Amino acid sequence: MEIVVLTVPDCPNAPLLEEHLAGAMADVGLDVPVVRRTVSSAEEAQRWGMRGSPTLLVDGVDPFAVAGMPVSVSCRVQKVPSVAALRQVLRRKSATVWSDTLGRAGAGRRAPVDGGLRALQQRILRSFAETGRAPSRSQLPERALTELHEADFLRLDEHGEIHAAYPFSATPTPHEIHIDGGPRVYAMCAIDALGIAAMLGRDIRTDSRDPVTGRPVTVHASGDGTDATWHPAGAVVFAGQQASCCAAAAADACCGSVNFFADARGAQAWADAHPDVEGKILGQQEAFDLGVAIFGPLLDQ
Repeated sequence: MEIVVLTVPDCPNAPLLEEHLAGAMADVGLDVPVVRRTVSSAEEAQRWGMRGSPTLLVDGVDPFAVAGMPVSVSCRVQKVPSVAALRQVLRRKSATVWSDTLGRAGAGRRAPVDGGLRALQQRILRSFAETGRAPSRSQLPERALTELHEADFLRLDEHGEIHAAYPFSATPTPHEIHIDGGPRVYAMCAIDALGIAAMLGRDIRTDSRDPVTGRPVTVHASGDGTDATWHPAGAVVFAGQQASCCAAAAADACCGSVNFFADARGAQAWADAHPDVEGKILGQQEAFDLGVAIFGPLLDQ
């Protein structure tokens, strides 16, 4: 992860940003160098993307920029982000899982704009969110649909119909999703389930079961993607993949091995009983952050 702080000379708010950033990094356990650049001209501000001083860039992106905010060498209009706000950004950016297959080896699950792929992906996701079902293949452009399948943005079954459009499954799975004001749907895996609320901007409830004990696991996630309440309180996620399927689509390689567990002890027992699966136990915050990071942006333009 690259963290850059952009300031004008003698910026009065820079020390406060530095203090808050240091606190947030310590809370997250993030140990990476912070690059500091002093910007003195409009040309430099344009080159580095400074929208007022101080500006924080995380992997080249200003996480606190708002629409229409101009590049500027003046003082930033916004207040310095709080430690809590910075902590949330850093957690999302640093969210990791044993299997990169969930997020297409770091490439993300948001389809490219070219060829109408993103528009088609979003149309399919909205169909699930509004009706609980995928649209019929006869209603969709075949070439773009095939490209989405080949790039693992979705999966087609043997009849060419949509089997999965991550994070949604067209058939029942152990992860039942209740969308506030919407239909019941199913998620492909536990991490997919945790990203749906942020993707839709709507509260959701996930009902699942511990695959070892059968105990119910319920997660209520807020539509703003900032909060989730878990029951039981000690519930976790095991995120894994089949060791022999590292190059396969996520539906085949890992979705069956990414589940909710009532507690870490049960998750470890499941892992011990499945030596063919490589993975790790994720705490609630890490699992939630990962789901939001992967699936939260999918309906953004």
